Amino acid sequence: MKLLLSCLLLFNLLCFLLFAWDKRKAQRGQRRIAEQTLHLATLPGAALGAWAAMWLLPHKNRKAAFWGVTLGLTLLQGAVLYFTWPSFS
Repeated sequence: MKLLLSCLLLFNLLCFLLFAWDKRKAQRGQRRIAEQTLHLATLPGAALGAWAAMWLLPHKNRKAAFWGVTLGLTLLQGAVLYFTWPSFS
């Protein structure tokens, strides 16, 4: 259980940092990180890191399509957690 939580924390931190890096690139007018890459970083349980970056930085909060995909990934992660949680207890 501790290993799972440690991995989730690491994934969320890495996702947040990737979003922050993309925000910095945007501010400097550099080539951006592809949205698909940001979504793939969100996929392994890092929805909280993505939402934190979107709210705290603020980053990618004007694009409805990006929000929709992030919301879908969040719901998917919530469903996986809901159905697998009993096996971790």
